[in-house]
Amino acid sequence: MKTKQIDNIVKFPKSLNKIEKQVEAILFAADEPVDIETIEKRIQSTNNIKKILINLQSDYSSRGINLVCIKDKWSFRTSKDLINLMSLQKSTEKKLSKATLETLAIIVYHQPVTRSEIEEIRGVAFGTNTIETLLELDWVVPAGRKDVIGKPIQYATTDNFLHHFNIQRLTDLPNLDELSSAGLIDTATIDASIFGTGKFYKEQSQNKKEDIYSNIEKAIDETPNKD
Repeated sequence: MKTKQIDNIVKFPKSLNKIEKQVEAILFAADEPVDIETIEKRIQSTNNIKKILINLQSDYSSRGINLVCIKDKWSFRTSKDLINLMSLQKSTEKKLSKATLETLAIIVYHQPVTRSEIEEIRGVAFGTNTIETLLELDWVVPAGRKDVIGKPIQYATTDNFLHHFNIQRLTDLPNLDELSSAGLIDTATIDASIFGTGKFYKEQSQNKKEDIYSNIEKAIDETPNKD
């Protein structure tokens, strides 16, 4: 009968060198996610910062705080398995109105989009501070003017929107078919030809192209070599 060998070696956390400590400190003190270029400027070094970030990400993967990367920007966040622990803090946050959430959803899927276009899609006029609330949260920003009479301002989502909802890109969000399957929308009342226009549609199209290329590469790799 084999006996399990007990490892009595005490494993201490590995010590960090000077640059690793600086990178960790910058990320900890940052008010918002930081990209590699910003870190390099702060510590005045390009000494393989990406490798340092990946190592730190691994070190923090089993802790209460994790290092995450979204849209090539790095930040410390509470571990996902501690969401319930943080629910007390969340319960004190102000809830967004239904109108604000609907407006955000329209901007996400149709951006860049003007106020009048949002009102047309929603079927009602804007309420007080609806879009202003989204601008305040830095989830939405003005994205130029539409080339029509009056030159109305267009709105689009920000990187901060992606960071807040922990998504890498817009196409990580459900598309028309997925929303319909989940019973969240009624496709009978939605014109599929205008759903997911703009930036969302472009990213979705790009994803399909990437899938096609990856499938081709996979097929080539799996083709048996002939002598």
